[in-house]
Amino acid sequence: MSEKKITGSEALLRSLIEEGVDTIFGYPGGQIIPVFDALYDFKKTLRHILVRHEQGATHAAQGYARVSGKVGVVLVTSGPGATNTVTGIADAMIDSTPIVVIAGQVPTSMLGSDAFQEADVVGITQPVSKWAYQIRRAEDVAWAVARAFYIAANGRPGPVVLDFAKDAQVGSLEKFEYRKTAFIRSYQPVPSLNRKDVEAAASIINDAQKPLALVGQGVILSGAENELKKFLEKADIPAATTMLGLSAMPSDDPLNTGLLGMHGNISPNMKTDECDVLIAIGMRFDDRVTGDLKTYARQAKVIHFDIDRAEINKNVPATVKVLGDAKVTLAEVTALLRPGEHKAWRATFTPCAEKEYQTVIRKELFPPKGALTMGEVVHRVSEATDHDAVLVTDVGQNQMMGVRYFKFRRTRSVVTSGGLGTMGFGLPAAIGAKTGAPDRTVCLFTGDGGLQMTIQEMGTIMQSGIDVKIILLNNHFLGMVRQWQELFFNERYSETSMDNPDFVKIAEAYKIPGRSISERTALDGAIAEMLNTKGAYLLEVIVEPKGMVYPMTPAGSRVTNILTGE
Repeated sequence: MSEKKITGSEALLRSLIEEGVDTIFGYPGGQIIPVFDALYDFKKTLRHILVRHEQGATHAAQGYARVSGKVGVVLVTSGPGATNTVTGIADAMIDSTPIVVIAGQVPTSMLGSDAFQEADVVGITQPVSKWAYQIRRAEDVAWAVARAFYIAANGRPGPVVLDFAKDAQVGSLEKFEYRKTAFIRSYQPVPSLNRKDVEAAASIINDAQKPLALVGQGVILSGAENELKKFLEKADIPAATTMLGLSAMPSDDPLNTGLLGMHGNISPNMKTDECDVLIAIGMRFDDRVTGDLKTYARQAKVIHFDIDRAEINKNVPATVKVLGDAKVTLAEVTALLRPGEHKAWRATFTPCAEKEYQTVIRKELFPPKGALTMGEVVHRVSEATDHDAVLVTDVGQNQMMGVRYFKFRRTRSVVTSGGLGTMGFGLPAAIGAKTGAPDRTVCLFTGDGGLQMTIQEMGTIMQSGIDVKIILLNNHFLGMVRQWQELFFNERYSETSMDNPDFVKIAEAYKIPGRSISERTALDGAIAEMLNTKGAYLLEVIVEPKGMVYPMTPAGSRVTNILTGE
């Protein structure tokens, strides 16, 4: 509590410090200058990372939040500054990432007058955020910030937007007092545990002959990795993960059968159609996981663990729902389970895995000749980092190859754009990931298309000295769109070929060393050089122009209708 008069801008920064914020990603402008002026006196407490575009600030905040478990913070100006954050806000909403975006706004006396750089930020962002609020008085700053952080981080996480009017920034407070929010009457972030649902779920699992667990990001967000391990091991249940659920289990866990979804592993996708009990934990049955809902797991009883009531029965009907925080609900159900043994059922996954290795994986990771493949590059980088790095991807073929072939030893090791599929996500997200986990190696896999959408963030790397290892998988195509054109549009490659610049020279202009290779014999040495270089590095790898990501389940098809390229 402070008895000294302070401005709304200073109140904002003091409030952020009270919430444990140490880093802000932002870009100044006319209607947020008072906050940046106040920030000048907080340099020892709050690190501000100057991005090159406001969208980059939101993606950086997402990367920071995903690896650190803290709320990411963005500070931008009004009008175009605020509207440039909308893509990142929408991305954070669908991927349940806690960020708080603070945008400047014109003075309250000018609202509705079409003033210079005025935009209805609350109206624009409400549909893609958990909460959007306009701060009109300096006295309301601490209350609004406390509420914003509580809403962003509690329950199912997500983005919150604060629209900060300029007169509230420059207005003064008689005294500053900050109280963290612990309760909002109209918001119940964690549903009350229903004991009957817990007992029903345990009973079904105890009677299961062919159970299969689907592990989503909710396990990571709730910090329930140990509870998941105990649950699966006690009942001997094989498990697969969604893309955002990757690293909730170590890649080499005996019960981990791989990745679900359109480009996931064959065995868990096939076994979805054979299991008698399907246990969904902190995942939302995205269409990329389910394929055709009319045919999805019709034979199975479905148990759905989730913190968000809205996800229950939204896509897949649940036999039993278990609402609540996964850390609590998993432990409650585990306590009622009998020790299980499903050795014969788990053995049936092996033939599918062997088929995938022979038809897809071996050719992708160990090609005897020809151009370098994306998969082998991902595989070699993962091995060179002892499977202990943070994987960040952009969107497209580089993303699917990254999540398929990068391996993980510990949690919070994957940062990618899942639900929205935002090209350009990778580079700024990697900046945020390294900022949130400075002691870890951060490896970004990106394509030539996605990199050029936010390539200006190399300037952020240069100015802030951020150590990101950038692996550019350059096939001179918008690869995933080209793949769909080849498979489903009679090879009519409309506007997917890319004429690219010299990426290494661009990186060098930003004082980022780099190297371009196209020969397999140079790969290991180039990876070693990248990892041994202090600071950021760009490794461009020229890969097979028309490489394909297999396996693939065509969109809207039955999940077991899997293409392997044979």
